[in-house]
Amino acid sequence: MSEHPPVLRHPNKRVVYEIACPPGCVHGGRLTYTRWRAMPLPERAAPAEALRLVERREDVYDYALVLVAEAAVEWHVNFADPHLFFAYGSGLFAQDEIQAAEHPSLGTLREALAASGASALTAEGGRPTPVLVMGAKRRCRVATDRDEGQGRPRGLYGNLFTAASEDAVRRAVKRIDPPTVTNLIAMAAPTGGFGRYGAEEIESVLTTAFTGFRAAVLESGGASVAVHTGFWGCGAFGGNRVLMALLQFLAAGMAQVRRLVFHTFDASGTAAFDSALRRIEDFPSDRTLALPYLVDRIVAMEFEWSVGDGN
Repeated sequence: MSEHPPVLRHPNKRVVYEIACPPGCVHGGRLTYTRWRAMPLPERAAPAEALRLVERREDVYDYALVLVAEAAVEWHVNFADPHLFFAYGSGLFAQDEIQAAEHPSLGTLREALAASGASALTAEGGRPTPVLVMGAKRRCRVATDRDEGQGRPRGLYGNLFTAASEDAVRRAVKRIDPPTVTNLIAMAAPTGGFGRYGAEEIESVLTTAFTGFRAAVLESGGASVAVHTGFWGCGAFGGNRVLMALLQFLAAGMAQVRRLVFHTFDASGTAAFDSALRRIEDFPSDRTLALPYLVDRIVAMEFEWSVGDGN
């Protein structure tokens, strides 16, 4: 934080940082960065296993722990760009940038990687290379919901943050002191697709999610693992919400995650989540399935790409 401070180009990002890290703020702890090659998918999968590990919550990330009764490590998916945290200092404020604003050390990490000449990529050469970050301090929370009385009648998500007044942003930020600690899985979903998903696209999503989730299990030192996620790749990247949920369910089971907490945001998201669960229930529940057969079955469901939301 001292040698590679965040570079915040938008005034509203500076407002958030000034509240999260006021003068005299002490930074400490250990931040661990690892970057993972794509892992081969298992030869077989058990779709029914996904039904036992998935938990739905109709909300956004609140970073509350879910495996409090056992020794566990909890992770949150960062809906990354192929260039890790590339827009953290800009006026953008989608899921990736919100996490970077609430965890200021993520911007510092990107600056340190750039200074060292390291490759800060979550995908390279058409293959996923998810990044795991352990020990990021969450120093504030930023409310993005609609609240006319607080100066954000349409909320602050996405491009609305850029246009908001500094006063409205200041009202939305609450410092967390002492800060909490978050572990992140930064992985980039495919983008730019159109029409129906093919087998290659489905396998790419599965490989990315499996690699990220399995890396979290391996980095957790034998402890039980909970992964928090949501509609990864379904905002600006235009992914199909039902399919992207379904594939994350399957990847979590293959990666041997203990719990997958899926944050659906609202009733519409919950409906998409429930639809994905019903697709899982269509598979045989009494046996494992060969991966090519599983992918072919998903292709036959004729999922289609959506359109990016502009954020």
